[in-house]
This record gives sequence, structure tokens and C-alpha cells, in this order.
Amino acid sequence: MAASVVSHSRAATACRLRHLPLTRRFMLPAIPRLHLPTGTLYPAARISRCADAPTPLRSNRRPLSPPLAMAYEATPAATAANGKQGLLVFDSEEELSVSLPKYTAELSEKFVQERGVFTVVLSGGSLVKSLRKLTESPYLESVDWAKWHVFWVDERVVPKDHEDSNYKLAFDSFLSVVPIPPGQVYAIDDALSAEGAAEDYEAALKNLVNAGVIAVSTTGYPRFDLVLMGMGPDGHIASLFPGHALLSVTEKWVTYIKDSPKPPPGRITFTFPVINSSAYVALVVTGAGKAGAVFKALGSEKTSSDLLPVEMVSLEDGKLTWFTDKAALSMLHDKMILSYLAMPKEHVATI
Repeated sequence: MAASVVSHSRAATACRLRHLPLTRRFMLPAIPRLHLPTGTLYPAARISRCADAPTPLRSNRRPLSPPLAMAYEATPAATAANGKQGLLVFDSEEELSVSLPKYTAELSEKFVQERGVFTVVLSGGSLVKSLRKLTESPYLESVDWAKWHVFWVDERVVPKDHEDSNYKLAFDSFLSVVPIPPGQVYAIDDALSAEGAAEDYEAALKNLVNAGVIAVSTTGYPRFDLVLMGMGPDGHIASLFPGHALLSVTEKWVTYIKDSPKPPPGRITFTFPVINSSAYVALVVTGAGKAGAVFKALGSEKTSSDLLPVEMVSLEDGKLTWFTDKAALSMLHDKMILSYLAMPKEHVATI
């Protein structure tokens, strides 16, 4: 029997979702191309024009006070050892929530032009809130929503109307507002066990790879256009927790956990080979509660024996950008960040 996933509908509540076949390639209507206003730029803001040359964030806001008065951006020359990574520091979540939607919209335009589709992977937590301006002008009218295909990097195995559901979180504030076709939003089958849901989701991804909707990496894993993730105070990403056996899973695209240290215990999650095959990853990390894990990831010596999950994000052939605030970097100093990025001082751009 062909694999299936659950999609959302504007005419039904989140819990009344149906399975949709994934054995065909989606034929999507064309809508006007995205035209964003010129002016404020940020890393990857010019991706549609120069994919390998992200540009520094520029704005008219007041500069940050030392020692976090800069946005650090990895240039092609400076990122060879670190897999093309960039670090942005914002004064507030409100400012971050302006930059992240624009970054996402620019990538949407890039991939729609190049591939005819845009595959986006969401996570839970506060991440969706930081995308809220995508539901407003100019993005609501100008983004080519008909070409979006939406997935989850991890999901709690609970009903879709449950407060712990990542699907519900995204549906209530984002997916119910933007006009993405219902058949292109891929939720888990919450009627299955954690193991069954993981197997079903992986089978669905394989169908979409075969249909040409999801690209393929050079190592044979699915290559999503953009993965949007947060990080927990313990350094976990998706449902990959410190010290857990799932960190070493490589033979599966999607796996499951029944003993999550953070409730609820049953979840599915992408594995590291899938995450690290992504074209772009935006890692949104804010707040003083994350400062310890950020210090471990960016400001301390790394050894293979004690890596946090966030430190294991190492893109095969993609670009990782940290979207952070001063509180999250409060345990770091400029010298630590520059050392981490292996970046000459002249490549540090003032916001």
C-alpha cells in the first residue's frame, strides 16, 4: 500500500485531516513572482542573485553595545573549515522576526525559480512565532505559496488538536493564514505508534523524492531547501537529545523516540544525515536560558566525546545561519566568536 501523510484543510479543523497519496508529482499553478522591497539586507538576502555570497545585515537601528556590537558573517574564504556558517545577533526578538521571514521569503524565490518548488521544514517551540510576519504584507500577497511543501523536523506523537502538537502550533498561527495547498502540508499520521509514524513519514519522503518534489543530496539523503529549527537549553535540536542513542542513527531518514527526556515521551525526528544534507538551515536561538549551550557550541573547545546535538549540525554542502540575540550570546566575547568562525577581523560587519 502506498505511503501517505496527513494534510491540513482550511475547511476542517486540525484534527479532521485526511491522508493524501504521494505517488504523483505535484502540478502547481503559477502565481506572481516575489518582489521584495530593496534596502535592508542580511546573510543570504541576495541569494537569488549570488547564492554563494551572502551579504551583511544593514539597518538604521542603533548599534549594539560591546562586546556584542557586531553581526558575524562567514564569507566563502572564511567558512571552509566550518561548512559555511553565519552568526547574526539582534537586539530583540522583534528585530529577529523581521529578518527571519525575509530570509525565508528570499529563499522561497530562489528555489521556486530554480526548482519550481520550495521544501520547508519546521520545528516546534517559539520558532513559528518568529515567522509571523510572513502572514502579513508584503509576503502574504507576494510569496509563491502554491509552490511550498511543508514538513516537520520532529513531531510529538499526539493528536493534531493536542497542545503539544507541533502541527497545531504551526497551523494555528501560520498555516491557517497563508494559502499553501492543503495537499502540500505533510503532518504525521497520529493514529500510528511512534515507530509506525516514523516509518510512514519516511516512506512519504521517499515517494516525494521519487516524484522530484524533494531534492537528493550527493550521499543519497533527502535535501530540503530550508530547515528552520530552534535549540533547547540543553543543546538539543529536533528530538535529538544529548547522550541519546538516536544521535548515532544513520541508516534511517526518520526515526522515533519513546523515552524523550522532555515530555511528551513519544516523538518522531529526522536523523542527523538528513538534517546535515539540507541546502540551508536557520538555527533560531534566543534568550539567556540558552546561553550555556551557546557557549558550549561556539565558545569552547570541541571534543568528539562530549558534543551537544547542536554541535553536530555540520552541513554536507549547505549554509547554516544562527539567528540569535544578545542574551543568548551573553557568555561569549568577540574573540571567542571570531575564533569559532575562523574569520579575519575585516570580515566582521557592524549591524
